[in-house]
Order: sequence, then structure tokens, then C-alpha cells
Amino acid sequence: MAVKSVIEWEERMGTPIFKRILLKLSGEVMSGSKGSGIDPEMVTKIAQAICELHDLNVDLAIVVGGGNFWRGRTSEGMDRVTADHMGMLATCMNALCLADAIEQLGHTTRVMTAIEMHEIAETYIRKRALRHLEKGRIVVFAAGIGNPYFSTDTTAALRAAEIDADVIFKATNVDGVYDKDPRKCADAILYAKVTHDEVLQKDLKVMDATAAALCRDNHVDIAVFNLDDPRNIIRMACGELERATIVS
Repeated sequence: MAVKSVIEWEERMGTPIFKRILLKLSGEVMSGSKGSGIDPEMVTKIAQAICELHDLNVDLAIVVGGGNFWRGRTSEGMDRVTADHMGMLATCMNALCLADAIEQLGHTTRVMTAIEMHEIAETYIRKRALRHLEKGRIVVFAAGIGNPYFSTDTTAALRAAEIDADVIFKATNVDGVYDKDPRKCADAILYAKVTHDEVLQKDLKVMDATAAALCRDNHVDIAVFNLDDPRNIIRMACGELERATIVS
């Protein structure tokens, strides 16, 4: 597949080019090759990459989805609000699992949820989240923004703006953003760099429209890349990943 342009980010071998990153993980990546539920081996690999990047003095916050447990939008006949609330609970399970894997590798985490559940996690408060990051803790955001009808992509856009993240890392199952579906079209072209306006005008499916507009309006860049190898998180942070898309 052709590449439409070249990535212009400066390369600094082995040195992160970002100070604070919001990592957006889909629930599906937590299931690995299983397709649903949680794959402990995959979660451990992701946690190892996160810890290695954090050791390079990068502030890390994470938003995780819940699609490996529940996809409310495909639940025919169920009330949409109820289905979305179930999806929020699914993200909490993934957040706790990922935080535990990170803790087992010797790093300190805080799970913060948009819905109060004091016995399980901290309720999200922006200043408290910023304080955790300043103290070197890895923060995992769960339960979306606490309201139905909003995706975890929108959560990532909102939290990134709130914590003043340099960039959103959106780890997916494709190399980046294409002009058409690469799984269906062999001639699909990978964009190395694209603007927020182009994402919205061309409906490029980087994020849903609400999230994309939120990123545009708050000048939040997005890096889209493949998580088939979790170490791509580190390569992306250091400007060393050859195939990816930068939305700027």
C-alpha cells in the first residue's frame, strides 16, 4: 500500500518527543487473539510497553474501551442508555485489569472513573488526575465521561484536553488512517499526515465526529498506529515508527 506523504515529526532515536501522552486503547486489544474477554498475555505485553515508556520520563494517562465485553450499540431492543451504562462498566473491568498488570511490573497507578464507585476506584477530578501525573503515577480513566451517547473516543479527546496532553495515541488494528478500507481495497493509501478538518470533511473514521471536532477545537494532535506489536507504543513516542498517521 502506498504512503501519501512523509511523516514530518523530528526523529530522536530512543528519546520520546512527547512529555505527556494520552493512550487510547480499544477494549478489543485486551482480548488479543481470543476475540473477547481478556487475554492475560496480551495485557502483560501492553503493560510492559507502557512501563518502559513511563521509565523514559513520559507522563502517561490511558483511556480504555469495553468492546471486548460489551457493545451496547449492537444490542437490539435494549434501551440505549442502559446499554451504554453497561459499556461503561465494561471499561472499568478493563481499567482494573490493566492497572493491576502495570502494578505487578512495579509502577504505581490510579484508576479514575467518571461514575462514583468508591470501593473500586477514585472518582475523576481533574486536579487530582493532574496531581497523580505530577507524582509520576500512571492514570487509567474508566467509565467514559459518565454519560450515555458518548464514546470512549470522545472520552480520550476530552481527557487529553483536560490534562493538557501533547498528543492522543490511538492504538488500533491497522497501520493508520487510509483513504478507504485497507481490508477491502488493496489500493488503499495510507495518510502519513492529515489535518483535523480533512478527517471531518472526508469522514476518515479516525474517531467519531464528536471526538474529532473536540480534538480540532482544542488543538489536540492524534497519532494513529497499529498495536499488533505493543512496543509500537514506544516506537511511536520516539518518532521511530515508519507506518502511522499524524492528525495535526
